[in-house]
Amino acid sequence: MRKNTYLLSTKTAAKMLLAGMVLLIANTAWAQSGAAPAKRLSSLMHVFSYTPIPTATPADFAAFEKATKDMVGKIPGLRNVWVGKLMRPLKIGEVQREYGVAMEFADEAALTVYATHPAHEVWVKAYEKVRVEGTTTIDILVE
Repeated sequence: MRKNTYLLSTKTAAKMLLAGMVLLIANTAWAQSGAAPAKRLSSLMHVFSYTPIPTATPADFAAFEKATKDMVGKIPGLRNVWVGKLMRPLKIGEVQREYGVAMEFADEAALTVYATHPAHEVWVKAYEKVRVEGTTTIDILVE
């Protein structure tokens, strides 16, 4: 029985080696270019829930919602705000949060500006009329 053997000429072997090297280099370059780019912050979400004051009136809540929405355009880097009732109350220990606010900021620097901005001071006055002191707050870095 005869073995199947293949003899390659030096020229053919050199071509195959060169083709293999080209494929290896191309694959490496492709893999490196396909690597996930470094993630950059696209915004920061400042989200908090609160417990309403039992004596707060619909007018108090309307004034609070207006004051919240009025900050957009006044505070640099504050892009959007949302105000509403939680779908389900959030119980933390003996405290039950029923309402929430979400604020989208350009970045952490904008959140810092918000904390001391005069429009925030006006907002706090409206907020104090609808909530029991204390909130549950999280800040989310959005990539």
